[in-house]
Amino acid sequence: MEIFSLYGVGIPTERAYVYKLSPAAECHIPFQIDTSADDDNSCLRDGVCSVDGDETVPVLSSGFMCAKGWRGKTRFNPSGIWTYIREYSHSAPANLLEGRGTQSSAHVDMMGNFALIEDIIRVAAGASGEDLGGDQE
Repeated sequence: MEIFSLYGVGIPTERAYVYKLSPAAECHIPFQIDTSADDDNSCLRDGVCSVDGDETVPVLSSGFMCAKGWRGKTRFNPSGIWTYIREYSHSAPANLLEGRGTQSSAHVDMMGNFALIEDIIRVAAGASGEDLGGDQE
């Protein structure tokens, strides 16, 4: 048995926000994103900090457990089952005829990524993580 962590990378993904108190509003929510917060030397734009990910989940969330939490004999992997990381870099479709793209790594498009489909079929057919080439980050 092996654990595989398969996820997309290469697309800016929201990770953190800067909030400010909002004046009394109709919706009764005391905070709103501070769109005036900007920092040219960091990931912060219009109150939103973006990092590498799949447009929905940051890499820190999608890859952490396989890279640290499950790797080796840990509290979360007491049997020490081998873990493999497979990151799929985003490549936007070349034209409109490609639809969402066969190399897209966007969260909602991953199941159309040919490399991901090939890896899943190979694992289902009995290939090991080493047969696939080990970790590919």
